[in-house]
Amino acid sequence: MKEYEYQGGGTYLKKETAKFQKLHYLQKNREPRLHSTLTPPVSMNRSFNYLSHFTAVIMLIASIAMAESANSSFNQGFEKHKKGDLKNAIQRYSTALEENPSFSMAYQMRGIALQQLNQYSDAISDYSKVIATGDNSFKVVGYYNRGIVKNMIGDFAGAIPDFSQAIELDKKMAAAFFHRGIAKGKTGDLNGRMDDFRQAALLGEVNAEKWLNTYFPDWKQPQKPPVAPLPPTEKTT
Repeated sequence: MKEYEYQGGGTYLKKETAKFQKLHYLQKNREPRLHSTLTPPVSMNRSFNYLSHFTAVIMLIASIAMAESANSSFNQGFEKHKKGDLKNAIQRYSTALEENPSFSMAYQMRGIALQQLNQYSDAISDYSKVIATGDNSFKVVGYYNRGIVKNMIGDFAGAIPDFSQAIELDKKMAAAFFHRGIAKGKTGDLNGRMDDFRQAALLGEVNAEKWLNTYFPDWKQPQKPPVAPLPPTEKTT
């Protein structure tokens, strides 16, 4: 039987994370309106409170400006990325991250560019940042992409937990079942590979289905539970 040879796997970009919204940060840090008619402070405490609120507003406006700048840098990097200018794309993503260190999408796209340049260690680091900074829709992609890179460098044992985490977050992620199956096969877990390929195929993974149709044409048939052996009978004297 031909073992499925690992040919890598494209990075995964779910719809939820692919929709980069320019107003994302502005919506999360909406600027409060400043009223023109403020009651004059009549005590030191009120004066201090007014100053504190005014300072907070100034800081908020500054953070919004930084977010807009980060978005602009990201957009520039994304345009260069689409044109195949990976090195300059990485530079612009890095600028976006300097301006906003919690920018999950920038970590993700920089990781993809680094992976395309075969800079696997740095790509793994960026995917780890995606997991650390993003919500679940980002985490599932970060775990999957990190698992892909680990498979590509031969760290199959390390890839399996990443794919498992992705599946825990998205139980219908066919690609994660498929590539976990490859990793399991490479570590000698052939039954695990079979189970994952079957699940991947049922979820629509074409490569898994082709492999199963070639080597296990009856894979769609219900699996028969193992028959338990009968207990030994006692001999009567």
